[in-house]
Amino acid sequence: MTTLTPTTLAEPRVQLALNVDDIDAAVAFYSRLFAAAPHKRRDGYANFALTEPPLKLVLIENPGHGGSLNHLGVEVGSTEEVAAATARLTHSGLDTLVEDATTCCHAVQDKVWVTGPGAERWEVYTILDDAPAESSSACCTGDNDSCCTPDGRCTG
Repeated sequence: MTTLTPTTLAEPRVQLALNVDDIDAAVAFYSRLFAAAPHKRRDGYANFALTEPPLKLVLIENPGHGGSLNHLGVEVGSTEEVAAATARLTHSGLDTLVEDATTCCHAVQDKVWVTGPGAERWEVYTILDDAPAESSSACCTGDNDSCCTPDGRCTG
């Protein structure tokens, strides 16, 4: 499998964020599954930015909730694409929550959130910058069932 840096993102890709009981075991498994090293690794967090298949796999250590869905997303290449998605989603009648330059999942992002009929959280987002490991960007870690509150705000 091939990894891709956020600055070279040519096409949108689906994001799947999974809760895992043991981040080290999960990283070892997904590294073998995709034949790729994590794109980013932090305490209790890892992500794989794959081009083949086009996927952003996010692993969030959340003991006791392993194997469950954390949230879903579509990573796009620019703030303009997030704005276009926001307009499209709003026009289609969905309630949206916009977050500009928010620090979440160890990155600074522009994003829009919507909630599916099964209460699944979806984000359309772009990465503006990396967040330092010592920053308070651990919104997707800890004892949270989701990296965001019910209204879509980052909990970290």
